[in-house]
Amino acid sequence: MNNDPPPSLPLFTRAQLALRNGQDKPEIWIACRGFIYDVGESRLWHGGKHYEHWAGQELSEELADAPHTEQVLERFPLIGRLV
Repeated sequence: MNNDPPPSLPLFTRAQLALRNGQDKPEIWIACRGFIYDVGESRLWHGGKHYEHWAGQELSEELADAPHTEQVLERFPLIGRLV
């Protein structure tokens, strides 16, 4: 993962992240290790769901069971930090 995130990333709360679940608002965001990514352009996150995972959440723990590493998130725009 990118070890040098931009220092001026906007901060978002868990409540703000939860609204970006692809259902309450059009954005589809997920968080990992405190960073928030916009996965809305991914066909795998259509409707805010990716297999048994839901957008609008911090998914660090769930990534441990994924068939890929968290480096897959480098494909998506880094848009903020979770506070």
